[in-house]
Amino acid sequence: MPRRPSGRRRLTKHRPLAFSPFMRSLALASSTAKSKLPHPQDCQCSEEITFDEKLPNLSKKEKKEQLSDSSDEEDSEGDVQADFEFFDPKATDFNGVKILLQHYLDNKEWDLSRFVDLILEQTTVGTVVKVADDEDESVFAVITALNLGRYKDNKCFRELKEFLVKVCSEKNVASNLQVLLEKKAKDVGLLVSQRVMNLPPQLLPPLYDGTFDEVSWATED
Repeated sequence: MPRRPSGRRRLTKHRPLAFSPFMRSLALASSTAKSKLPHPQDCQCSEEITFDEKLPNLSKKEKKEQLSDSSDEEDSEGDVQADFEFFDPKATDFNGVKILLQHYLDNKEWDLSRFVDLILEQTTVGTVVKVADDEDESVFAVITALNLGRYKDNKCFRELKEFLVKVCSEKNVASNLQVLLEKKAKDVGLLVSQRVMNLPPQLLPPLYDGTFDEVSWATED
């Protein structure tokens, strides 16, 4: 089996991967406390205004020119061209990764800095997404998997596990979760995945594919 290349990795096409049932349950537990935005179809407008009503005194030619200018302005403001590439995490990514994870445990105060250090120190598994040839090297996404057994003695992991158990309201689920976090910790990996909101979604499948490949290669060593 070929090994993953180190350093810069360009985007390739892969099939999408779904979350595991365990990760879906954690995501559901974390999202229940957050309000949901209504679907656009559920929103009601009190008045519908047509384009002709907005520009009643203009000729058809003037209205067409106005609409064309408005569309060009929206396109220029909304479209940003960028070439994203995948990189191995490194120490200089600390601030960028920390910003992405600042609300990882909602508003809980915990040892986030140490958590970020662990992500960057793990060289076998993990990827950050940046813009190609960007001098600032801003981090737009990070993904990795951290073994709970390996890092169990770190304060940040103790705080993280306490948070997960606390936000799990169902007793049966909380009990099973406690077993995974403690007794079976050496066989459990924490999937850390965070990105900026407007990151192109087509980047996600290869990110997850690459991460699971790296986990497989790391467990073989």
